[in-house]
Amino acid sequence: MAKKSEIKKKIDLILELQKNGVECPKVLRVMEEVDRNLFVDEGVRSKSNDNIALPIGCGQTISQPLIVGLMTQSLEIQQSMRILEIGTGSGYQTYILSKLSRFVYSIERYRSLSNKANNLFRNLKVTNIFCKHGDGGHGWIDQAPFERIIVTACAPEIPNNLIDQLAVNGKMIVPVGEQHTDQILKKITKREGELIIDDLVKVRFVPLLEGKESK
Repeated sequence: MAKKSEIKKKIDLILELQKNGVECPKVLRVMEEVDRNLFVDEGVRSKSNDNIALPIGCGQTISQPLIVGLMTQSLEIQQSMRILEIGTGSGYQTYILSKLSRFVYSIERYRSLSNKANNLFRNLKVTNIFCKHGDGGHGWIDQAPFERIIVTACAPEIPNNLIDQLAVNGKMIVPVGEQHTDQILKKITKREGELIIDDLVKVRFVPLLEGKESK
């Protein structure tokens, strides 16, 4: 009975995503296939198919599925692409990206979250995710340029360090603003000599912090 209940909640979640702007069939398919339950702590697993953010430790959260869907859809990912993700967190967004692209390079500032995500990826036998503990604001220079970049924490302004690591004709999704105020999810397309910036939706993310934490 519980299993049937969870299946219904998952179906309801996917329908809710569709109603609220996640329309890309391949994004919806992957989000239906991926078990969010694997990426949250036992104490909140009963809420894993709810369209809400959940705590994952270190003051961080696993994002609301709607935001994950909108960000993923906005990247317009192709299977051949290499993606840079700033903020591995639980690994949920990372894993979804890995199902849609060639390689995902993900950076997490909290060592414990990075280790936990790496262990989970190994258990899932994922071979196209490369996750490291570090300062995401610096990007991953020796693997640049990337066709797509996704930032899962709020920057006070568009991060030029990451723009430099974005390939020409590449796209970056980043929340911009200050903590505890309205932030705007921005889509940046890099052309030769110019940036095209589109405002998508208002969001609330934890701040993008400098440095890395040993905890």
